[in-house]
Amino acid sequence: MAKLHIKKGDMVFVNAGNDKGKTGKVLAVDTEKGRAIVEGVNMVSKHTKPNSKNPQGGIVKQEAGIHVSNLQVVDPVKGGATKIGRRLNDKGKLVRYAKKSGEEIK
Repeated sequence: MAKLHIKKGDMVFVNAGNDKGKTGKVLAVDTEKGRAIVEGVNMVSKHTKPNSKNPQGGIVKQEAGIHVSNLQVVDPVKGGATKIGRRLNDKGKLVRYAKKSGEEIK
């Protein structure tokens, strides 16, 4: 799969789906499927058997994957969703930057 515009640890804005308008931190990215798990977004109920972590078992709420096309990185300066570009910084390293403010994304 092609290089994605989001990485683990980014703050993202959900621009489509049931959780449209929410923001959250990216917990994991699956490049093969083009999906990401975002904190507090796309919560599903998972039925679990009793185990050492959850001895009672039952229904657990957890985040499910959301397609990266429905996510945009939040601008570190202006806030809100922004597009991502890539450019060489002063040290000659390719870095991501927010097109809205021009600020480099760490």
